[in-house]
Amino acid sequence: METWCYDVMLNATWIETFTVLAEERHFTRAAERLNMTQPGVSQHLRKLEDQLGQKLISKEGKRFTLTSAGEAVRDLGLMRRAEEKALRAAIARDDPDAGELRVACSGSFAMLFYPRAIALMRDAPGLAIHVEAAPQARILAGVLEGRFDLGVLGEDPRHPRIEAQHIGQEEICLVLPAGRDVPLQFDALEALGLVAHPDVFSYANDVFALNFPETFSGADRLTIRTYVNQIGQIPSPVAAGVGYTLLPRSGLAAFPQADQVHIASLPQPRYHDLWAVSRRGQPPSARLTRIMAVVRDLAVALG
Repeated sequence: METWCYDVMLNATWIETFTVLAEERHFTRAAERLNMTQPGVSQHLRKLEDQLGQKLISKEGKRFTLTSAGEAVRDLGLMRRAEEKALRAAIARDDPDAGELRVACSGSFAMLFYPRAIALMRDAPGLAIHVEAAPQARILAGVLEGRFDLGVLGEDPRHPRIEAQHIGQEEICLVLPAGRDVPLQFDALEALGLVAHPDVFSYANDVFALNFPETFSGADRLTIRTYVNQIGQIPSPVAAGVGYTLLPRSGLAAFPQADQVHIASLPQPRYHDLWAVSRRGQPPSARLTRIMAVVRDLAVALG
């Protein structure tokens, strides 16, 4: 007995020809429907039977019936049609309220963005938004590799495969305990002590070099009172009067004890730019466009 051949991809055109033939149960009508000749339909049938090693029809005079193998191939053809139809519909729909989107940003911006993401998902059950707080280098690499659909960076990466849009800026804030008379002097800050976190040293070099050029000698020489790497917990020691810190304004947006901290007015404020980045050459989906608008609104509010 002949056996099925599994090691070669079945010809999709032959399968469609056979599926129409099985539906029409007539060679001439199948040829008309496919805009083919009747010998062309017969040729596709023979080639498909040769590829499968099975007879697909059983002739009875001018009529024919499907063999069990023919019924299986017809069912495959109908299933492929339905899958293709569903795929085309999904692509054409591009629903902003459905599908998955992966966003990467700093921990402070994530605290600002994630409540908005939750609100969007609550109103759109088919929408899945994944938010990852990550360092700048990981965000850029993830967008390039396709792991993130959208990233928020602190500078223009100037990369040929990246589409970057400047969406705003946010202040790097000197955060002090509220109700404490802390003079805006470097010695007074040193006496209070720094609440350190992974990004604070680069912030200090930016902010203090501008505002205390005569007394500041580098972030590596700052007096550290405590260290915490959870973005939501960084302002807590400051609120309790234990030290000061430096944070982007977005890092304070969701802090529940905001009335217990004070943002100092610096003679020379320092701002970091905000850039939204995605892979170049891919038309944005409707959901990406929608999330981009949310991210842009948040960035404008910070500025």
